[in-house]
Amino acid sequence: MTGIPPVLAGCRILVTAQRRSDELSGALVRRGADVVVAPTLGVVPHIDEQSLLARTRDILAAGADVLVVTTAIGFRGWLDTAETAGLAEELLEVLDGVRLIARGPKARGALQAAGLRADWVAESETSAEIADFLTTEGVRGLRIAVQHHGAGDDGLDARLADAGASVVPLEVYRWGPPPDAAAVTDSVHALVAGCFDAVVFTSAPAASAWLRELHRLDATDDVRALADAGRLLVAAVGPVTAEPLVVAGMGPVVPDRARMGALVRLVIMDLGDAGRGIETPGGLLHLRESGATLDHAVLPLSPSGLAVLRRLAEAPGQVVTRDELLRVLPGDSEDPHTAEVAVARLREAVGCPGLVRTIIKRGYVLSLAADQVRA
Repeated sequence: MTGIPPVLAGCRILVTAQRRSDELSGALVRRGADVVVAPTLGVVPHIDEQSLLARTRDILAAGADVLVVTTAIGFRGWLDTAETAGLAEELLEVLDGVRLIARGPKARGALQAAGLRADWVAESETSAEIADFLTTEGVRGLRIAVQHHGAGDDGLDARLADAGASVVPLEVYRWGPPPDAAAVTDSVHALVAGCFDAVVFTSAPAASAWLRELHRLDATDDVRALADAGRLLVAAVGPVTAEPLVVAGMGPVVPDRARMGALVRLVIMDLGDAGRGIETPGGLLHLRESGATLDHAVLPLSPSGLAVLRRLAEAPGQVVTRDELLRVLPGDSEDPHTAEVAVARLREAVGCPGLVRTIIKRGYVLSLAADQVRA
């Protein structure tokens, strides 16, 4: 981690993706985050490999006018299947002479990685845009191969066929049940309990499956409230992925470009932003859902210490009375000494003299860096 500031230290982030989860998690961990991966859907590869190979050989023999690539993983999986059968080289030669339509930048990138060039890209990443584009141009009499995405046929085949095209469907993988359903359920319970700072999505089907799990566990309102209060960052890789979250009122943030790297940068910029922190005499203080950091170092706080610090941070530079601290401490103590002990232990854990000041006969103050300058 040399040279990379751990601006996400203390953050706990939930990743809902199975595909490329190692890449996504690794990028967040390198910035200090604690990442939990609980895929809401699994990927079932090669639903019917023999049928896929039969259609591949059909394309090699009879050709195709257009190929629609809907996902990077699907296109790569098709090439892998062809490679295993000894057909990859011939397939790439044929595709080099076919008009190539990509559903979004990731599909275009997969074509480029294979040495091919997309002739047109649906920037909205929707099959509907592809159908509108092709049918407007006219497809009657054309032979169009369509590589389906994980949700299967979403009506694209039918629209092309109704417009007069001969469609060759290519199903490489399909979304299936989560690899660990218990982990998904546990992650929702942890979300409701305030154990995560962010939840990240890379596909619309995974987002929809997550929302269904929230509904099943009667947790939708609780999670939405956390998002509305700014205590949970909901991040999606692009507008298509974000759509079901938007409809559900989760207020997702979306990067300008629908790419994994852009998503990671967005999460880092949001959660690691100095604007989310408090400038104190000891450095930048960040309050996370399950902890706190001072200058990106995780503070060894007890639940009581975190509760006191969180309450003080609600009004930095202002006096918080002992009675107000008692109300946020675990338990039902009304003894002012309980608040005094909690503050003393907080100071010891933080190890920064002057961070929490005592205002005699009034209460306590979380000091601001500006206070130190004025002093």
